[in-house]
Amino acid sequence: MSDAHRNRELAENVRIETRAWIDGAAVPARSGKTFATLNPATGALLAEVSACDGADVDHAVRAARRAFDDGAWSRCDPAQRKDVLLRFAALLRERGEELALLEALDSGKTIRDCRNEVAHEVPHFFQWYAETIDKTFGRVVPTGPEAFSMIVQEPIGVAGLIVPWNFPLLMAAWKLAPALATGCSVILKPAEQSSLTALRLGELAAEAGVPPGVLNILPGLGEVVGQAIGRHPDIDTVSFTGSGEVGAFLLGYAAETNMKPVGLELGGKSPFIVLEQARITDEMIEASVMAAFWNGGQNCSANMRQIVHRSRYEEFVERTLERVKKLQVGDPLDPATDMGAMITAEHRDRVAGYLRSGVEEGAQVLLGSADLDDSPGFFLKPTIFDGVTPGMKIAREEIFGPVMGLMKVDSDDAALKLAADTEFGLHASVFTQDIDQAFRFARALPVGTVSVNCFSEGSVATPFGGYRRSGSLSRDNGLEALAQYQQTKTIWIGLETGK
Repeated sequence: MSDAHRNRELAENVRIETRAWIDGAAVPARSGKTFATLNPATGALLAEVSACDGADVDHAVRAARRAFDDGAWSRCDPAQRKDVLLRFAALLRERGEELALLEALDSGKTIRDCRNEVAHEVPHFFQWYAETIDKTFGRVVPTGPEAFSMIVQEPIGVAGLIVPWNFPLLMAAWKLAPALATGCSVILKPAEQSSLTALRLGELAAEAGVPPGVLNILPGLGEVVGQAIGRHPDIDTVSFTGSGEVGAFLLGYAAETNMKPVGLELGGKSPFIVLEQARITDEMIEASVMAAFWNGGQNCSANMRQIVHRSRYEEFVERTLERVKKLQVGDPLDPATDMGAMITAEHRDRVAGYLRSGVEEGAQVLLGSADLDDSPGFFLKPTIFDGVTPGMKIAREEIFGPVMGLMKVDSDDAALKLAADTEFGLHASVFTQDIDQAFRFARALPVGTVSVNCFSEGSVATPFGGYRRSGSLSRDNGLEALAQYQQTKTIWIGLETGK
């Protein structure tokens, strides 16, 4: 039996939870309404999921506030909270294969990516933040003998976490792990396009020992549940990953209600830069292809704009085309598949519209097309454009699909200027053998993450977020992520000096 066939058989029997998780129990939406979630690779119905609304958000917030005020999690011994999160990480590892299959079904992501992200990275994030709990400290302020002062960090309270559809469980872990580690109670809203793995977290958290009310998971439409979270006066902070349009709405909701802080990780138009002193290696070409086509380009840090020095252009393009032609697009459950499906038919059609726009504006198609095949799933071929100019729509707007745009420059200075010519500022990759140029670009590029001679977003230990319209001052990952879920308190104690 092939691995693909075995995965399909296992996927047929994977358990699907469709109910919300509120106050330690799986419950249907109070309205009884549901919404359909489809398999992007086939277009077939996977499940009818509970469609929560404002009444469910109110219910979850009351539970979360009670749990926070009771202190069973927010004020427990830090070692206890650490042990619970370590057990949670261990349970996620045990269920990793099942959850990876479920995520591949629900999101159209390849099983290889799902196994890496869901079975390995997700539990690692919970373990890493569990280990921070007894290793982060406050500060003692230098004072004279008349006072003693401390600066301490306290959990902010109830956190609303709104995550996207492109990395469903991984993005949930990026936010849940630090929020729970600080002692917050949380309301997690998964994207309606890919809710199923998040809905399995509640029972695993309860099994690990997370008290009722601390973790609440509410599936539903963004304009309903997301808005209710953003507007709720008893939610103390919101952390959001998604589009700039929705991020702006959340800022407005906070301004109109309780002025809660809103952490934003938004879109990007990230450059992949090949400078004059770069060496065209197999590793570089692999990075180039993954930067544009990993997860079907449905990645906020995707390096769609590939800016290449004229002296390196011909070889770079030839080798990149050769590699992309070998990408296998198809069944996400087949381990040989390199690129799965787009998340929905609507999103596939939106990306296809960008492909048509590129042709209309004069870019040359070297590979791929906007043509759709007869597959019942939501697939697109990887597409490479040559002759992309800065004013083209495909060069300025986030496409979020399998598209690479090649841009030739005559100098490294021109490459820097072109790379910075965007309203976004999330990520950049720079390739050069000149260490001075590497540091110069790393310092000069107005982005949150710069990878040199590789394509990388860093690790759990490094903060991730954007400049400009790619986000707010908050960051996911690293110790910096804890700040989204904490507030700072000064304690000043007057002392008798004995005089």
